Amino acid sequence: MRLSILAVLEKVLAGTTAAKCETETLDFKQAKPNQKDAFTDLAEAAVCFANASGGTIVVGVVDGRSGEDAFIGCDLDAPTLRGRIHALTSPSLLVEVNEITFSGKRILTISVPEGLEVYSTTKGYAYQRINTDCIPMRPADVTRLTEERKGFDWSATSSGRPLDDIDPLAFRYCRRLLTSSIDVTRQRHGKLNDRDLLHAMKAVADDGSLTRAGELMLCQDATSSPAEAVVYQHRRTQAGETDAILRLGTPLVLAFEEVLQAIRARQGITPVTLPDGRQLQIEDYPSAAVREAVVNSLIHGDWRLRVPVHIEHSPQYLKIDSPGPLVSGVTTSNILTRGSRARYPALAASFRLLGLAEEVGQGVDRMYREMIRSGRDVPVITEDSEQVSVLFRGAPPNTRIAKFLASLPEDEQDDTDALLIIRTLCSKRTVKAPEISDVIQRTEEEAQGALLRLSVEPLSILEPTRGTMRNKFPSYRLRGEVVARLGSAVTYHSRAIDDIDKKIIEHVIDYGEVNNRTIQRLFDVDVYQARDILRDLVGREVITRTSEQKRGTAVRYGPGPSFPRAKKPRTRKAQQAEGNSGGNGTIF
Repeated sequence: MRLSILAVLEKVLAGTTAAKCETETLDFKQAKPNQKDAFTDLAEAAVCFANASGGTIVVGVVDGRSGEDAFIGCDLDAPTLRGRIHALTSPSLLVEVNEITFSGKRILTISVPEGLEVYSTTKGYAYQRINTDCIPMRPADVTRLTEERKGFDWSATSSGRPLDDIDPLAFRYCRRLLTSSIDVTRQRHGKLNDRDLLHAMKAVADDGSLTRAGELMLCQDATSSPAEAVVYQHRRTQAGETDAILRLGTPLVLAFEEVLQAIRARQGITPVTLPDGRQLQIEDYPSAAVREAVVNSLIHGDWRLRVPVHIEHSPQYLKIDSPGPLVSGVTTSNILTRGSRARYPALAASFRLLGLAEEVGQGVDRMYREMIRSGRDVPVITEDSEQVSVLFRGAPPNTRIAKFLASLPEDEQDDTDALLIIRTLCSKRTVKAPEISDVIQRTEEEAQGALLRLSVEPLSILEPTRGTMRNKFPSYRLRGEVVARLGSAVTYHSRAIDDIDKKIIEHVIDYGEVNNRTIQRLFDVDVYQARDILRDLVGREVITRTSEQKRGTAVRYGPGPSFPRAKKPRTRKAQQAEGNSGGNGTIF
């Protein structure tokens, strides 16, 4: 953590305001002039982090400034500050306070662990960090966090409704899902008698009635949810009038299937042909990603708020809002690696048993993978104290990226780290482990391992730059042949063009000509990508057509007007003449 803090401080010193460097787990403070007020303020900040995912408070830096002006220092005594935070919080909070010197100023860092309980100040004020803000917690927020940290499962409690209230259609649908599954264990569950299957679905409470999870999943008009559990709206354009709306109540198993059908019915398809002849059918919004987002909203949304899941669908975006914040300990900056923890374990277990949801912690990964593999932006996940939103952008797919990723080994196509790194390098010339670690949500060492793995055989997608290859964290870039295959998907051009030009020019010098088939072999690209490379070179007059044939992959090209000519070696007489001219005018 200390190295990370120092790196951030260097960034502030270089000109970035401290406020822009703040994150869900990092806050900058300047100590208040009055010591008592300073201790109270920092105790509140510590409570804020303890009720979230923990974090670090840096004292002695003005968050609205940058450069040396941001560093004003702090003269609070570290042991005294630690003791006062312990005394001013309930339950008493143990933090670690360290002193560092930076830019000639004494600065304190307060490391706050994620709490096991809900913390407040001794005056009874509770705060929680959402994004970069410290927000006062309402009674409902305190109750939710208390239950999550104590492991209380509201969905496993009794709803008071008898088993006879189960909707027969919903229960038959559950059996059909199980018996038609390719998973042997699910098939066995599909053959259980009714009561045993309900127990397996966590749908029966200790008193013999339906659990809240069972009521939500299987009953009409569940008292545990709002009257409208899911509201779906479709628009032909982003800001146009709604042309279709669905207001769906429970059972959730039927609402889930119906809303997915509504989305599928309005999906567009972009066909893409791969070099080996296979065809990809790229949907506007990958069904697997949408499915995970919808099921996550049903499992993790806070039904006690009695607010429905809202889904807005248009060609420009698909947005899914679920009530309540993320589950305790999960943030938008760790959701990929920490995984989504179930707010309601019984409800989540029921969805997983039926095969409607991934194992906990897998769904978000799948959303990211499917969006990148389809040549689109990653989903945008945001939260506040009221809701969590997942936004899929519906821009036309980048088919070059989709083709390239489809050519990778299956293991790499399913590796979220690899996909995120490749996607990042399509718009950024080089990356280092400290930069990419935030993108893949891993430590710098883990990020370096991912970069290294992509740079060696059998993948050889990346390469370290020559000047940094001996550094602890080298700068990595896409190899020239990979850039050629990605083509226009790479938003920068100079190095890519230089590498491609160099290989083709060397080939023409050696063999006198080049054609489409040769380009395909040199860069492992398809006929269309090779055509684009040749067109670019012809347009810049580096090469020109030399064969009578005008169409087809066998058309030959030779040196053009701008083809680099080999420099003639200077004669000894010319060298002597240059020496006699005085060169730079200096006599030795």
